[in-house]
Amino acid sequence: MTKREFGFNWKTKRKRYENMDGVKLNNSFSQLRKWQKERRAKRKDLSYQIPQASPDLDYLHRNRKEMSITWIGHATFLIQMGGLNIITDPVWANRMGFAKRLAPPGLDISQLPDIDVVLISHGHYDHLDFPSLRRLPGAPAIYVPAGLRNKLRRKGYREVEELSWWQDISRDGVTFTFVPAQHWTRRTLMDTNTSHWGGWVISARGTDRGKTASVGREASPVVGEACAQGRESSLGVEEACAKSREESPVAGKAATLGRTSPQVVYFAGDSGYFRGFREIGRRFNIDYALLPIGAYEPEWFMSTQHVTPEEAVQALEDCGGQVMVPMHYGAFRLADDTPKEALDRLHAEWQRRALPPERLRCLRHGETLRSR
Repeated sequence: MTKREFGFNWKTKRKRYENMDGVKLNNSFSQLRKWQKERRAKRKDLSYQIPQASPDLDYLHRNRKEMSITWIGHATFLIQMGGLNIITDPVWANRMGFAKRLAPPGLDISQLPDIDVVLISHGHYDHLDFPSLRRLPGAPAIYVPAGLRNKLRRKGYREVEELSWWQDISRDGVTFTFVPAQHWTRRTLMDTNTSHWGGWVISARGTDRGKTASVGREASPVVGEACAQGRESSLGVEEACAKSREESPVAGKAATLGRTSPQVVYFAGDSGYFRGFREIGRRFNIDYALLPIGAYEPEWFMSTQHVTPEEAVQALEDCGGQVMVPMHYGAFRLADDTPKEALDRLHAEWQRRALPPERLRCLRHGETLRSR
């Protein structure tokens, strides 16, 4: 029996997704070997852990009116908006490959309220963990990048919708728009880039999604080198994070969101620095930008797929976000940088640019930002 008679053509080409401007990642086997050799020569201190907050479970279970953002860890957030409970990139795994998780999740899955919507940024294992997805309470709709729906349906999930860049879908007055990122994806040796990757913009009913001016950039312009003089020294991680919380309004266990009625959250997923951040900022008035700051070292290998902390700050300015919430650090060791190094570089860049401290919210695992 031939391959064609058997019903499968080995030469059939599957669609492969690409980045903007045809940007390709230099992930060749030789480059990977070079990185692994370099990695073995490094000695890194992984003793620092992201602090744990005591989650306000009563609030999270009864809240149906306020917008809130709770960091569970890595790229996993519980976002409450428009009465919906939304989970991004659900990963409660204790290991990633052979490496043990660096810090426990801020909430156990059993502590979650019923989930209405799950947002997946791409198919990498640290962003899509099927055992975690199966354990989520409720019967959520799952929104995924183009090319990923069939994989989920083969695993038994029925309420799955896939979106291409700039497409949106609405549920109960909340709109979810899939936006570009610069990255890649693979789960097996044969499926590289057969599904897309991106971020999500979550907009509540009544939000003016068109953008005529960038409020975030006008309020906090990038400051020149002259203004940066005298700010070269960086605060320690704990001191800087505590200072960020102290200089923002705080109510009980939850830091209060800075604006009266925040309506738009941008969850960036995983991305290298690219012009798409400016285009996203042109199309949306973003209140909160959840931006990655980890897995950037060595930069010669990671730069096209993961932003550095300094590039993450520039991405905030590009997209016009009012407030930055850093993510994608502190849970798994995916590259050679450490959580402390990522935070130190982030705070140093924040000071160098003389940006207002209230625009940076470094959450603890399990901590909730909430509106009033």
